[in-house]
Amino acid sequence: MVERLTLYRAPTTACDVAGIADWLEDRVTCEIEVRDRFLDLYGGEDLPERFAEARVLDPYDRETGNTMLGTVRYEERALEEPERAGGVLYDGLAVQRALNDALPAEERELSRLHVPVLDRALATWGDHDGRWHKRVNVLGQPAPISVPGLYEAPAKPEAYYKEQQRHAMLSGDTPPREVLENEVEGEFLVNEDPRTTEALAGYALSAYHYLETGEAFCEDPGCRLYNAHRQPELIEAQLREPEFCARHAESYEA
Repeated sequence: MVERLTLYRAPTTACDVAGIADWLEDRVTCEIEVRDRFLDLYGGEDLPERFAEARVLDPYDRETGNTMLGTVRYEERALEEPERAGGVLYDGLAVQRALNDALPAEERELSRLHVPVLDRALATWGDHDGRWHKRVNVLGQPAPISVPGLYEAPAKPEAYYKEQQRHAMLSGDTPPREVLENEVEGEFLVNEDPRTTEALAGYALSAYHYLETGEAFCEDPGCRLYNAHRQPELIEAQLREPEFCARHAESYEA
């Protein structure tokens, strides 16, 4: 049983972690606390190398990691100056293990759930199709949430990718994501979206729900605990009423 849930701020993102904590207060029975950035509090000497080892090098290659000196130095700078980091994809399970090892031993029990909100893009390997898939969160202990994953992991509307291909054919290059987001109509979240906090609250609840019940996700696409694979599904699950399916409303309806 989860007795304490600790959320960690991500100061370089649009996510208000204190706002997530307020939302959870009305829905869960455990104690909730908010701490500063996880990587500032528990950034041990080996963490840059652990992140370097977790780097995804090829979307279709299961092997990860580049621990050359320059890469490790990049990860050191990313820990010290997170606003300069970006554009790197990491094995979410490897990052989860590294963060768990960084926690003080007395805080690793499953009764004390840690939810670091990160400015890193995370992925998990798909054995069914032999490629990496970006994720919004990785369930377990700790349960990292990727803010870039909220914008990038669930697929955009089909028109987004058609416009992307059209630009590539005309110019020979892919335009910046921001250009496409301004040109394509549809329901999807964009970088620094003001709805970021509200949408991520459901993913924080998923972390709690998983440790409490052993259930990873809900199959109802209208429930906050649903694992959306497309952006319109994410908006339906996280930003529209009702918040929960009938089964989970019994547990979490405010």
